[in-house]
Amino acid sequence: MSEAIKNRYEFLCLFDCENGNPNGDPDAGNAPRVDPETQHGLVSDVAIKRRIRNYVQMAKGNEMPNAIFIEHATNLNRRIVQAHEETGNKKPTAKGGKDQTQKASDWMCENFYDVRTFGAVMSTGPNAGQVRGPVQIAFSRSYDPVLPMDVSITRMAVAEDVKGAKGSADYEKWEKEQSEDTLRTMGRKALIPYGLYACRGFISAHLAEKTGFTEKDLNFLWEALLNMFEHDRSSSKGLMTVQHLYGFKHVGTDSDENQRVQQAKLGCAPAQKLFDLIQVEKEEGVITPRTFNDYRITIAEDQIPAGVELLHLHE
Repeated sequence: MSEAIKNRYEFLCLFDCENGNPNGDPDAGNAPRVDPETQHGLVSDVAIKRRIRNYVQMAKGNEMPNAIFIEHATNLNRRIVQAHEETGNKKPTAKGGKDQTQKASDWMCENFYDVRTFGAVMSTGPNAGQVRGPVQIAFSRSYDPVLPMDVSITRMAVAEDVKGAKGSADYEKWEKEQSEDTLRTMGRKALIPYGLYACRGFISAHLAEKTGFTEKDLNFLWEALLNMFEHDRSSSKGLMTVQHLYGFKHVGTDSDENQRVQQAKLGCAPAQKLFDLIQVEKEEGVITPRTFNDYRITIAEDQIPAGVELLHLHE
């Protein structure tokens, strides 16, 4: 088995949305999520992780050891039961012993990319424990206020359940009896004209040791972040694009190798101090941004703390 990562990381992913809904809010009729006080746009961590999972599932064919545990429209307990069966427990129960629970948990980490990356609650049936993943992602927030719009659209057809219809001929007869206007319907689509968002993430080397998150897994995470919108296209999402991806790698400064390894795991600077080194501001004269070119990015590379490396993962 490959060795877990040895360094702490933070990352900043800049992505934008043009004429689409980057993340619908179920509590607001699926309108784009916004901060009600500032009107800045929001995208949940769950939405980002779903897109990462979708890319991994597509790229790796949903095959172990890079299968996806949190799949669309599945029963999670099926995989938990499988973990017990594969580790010698032929009659798994919710009150399994500690040793068997740990074996099942380890098996899940080894075979499911999203478990060893994001962690999972696996005590919903036969107990496989709860795993805290090394990769954690915060809510993404737009740099400027966004304008949620509710746009009317016309559908040039209807989907009517015709009473008494016994076959397609009855539906055709009904259509001929209707006026053209009654065979059209109105609909609505929620969107924002434009928004540039900052997604901040954190990667713990200590938690990676517990789940087996390796350098190979880390490189695949970068790949998934860069490509997560490329295979998630729909008219409702508009044009979503990852514009930049930056990483901060903690490497340590001590001349003693053992101390330096420990520093690399614990980190050499607070995450927010590192994020503040990358400033995103509107270009001079721009009041309402409508493209990524309406922004400028400045990086204070001369202020990067000792023991930290800046990774330009995409430009």
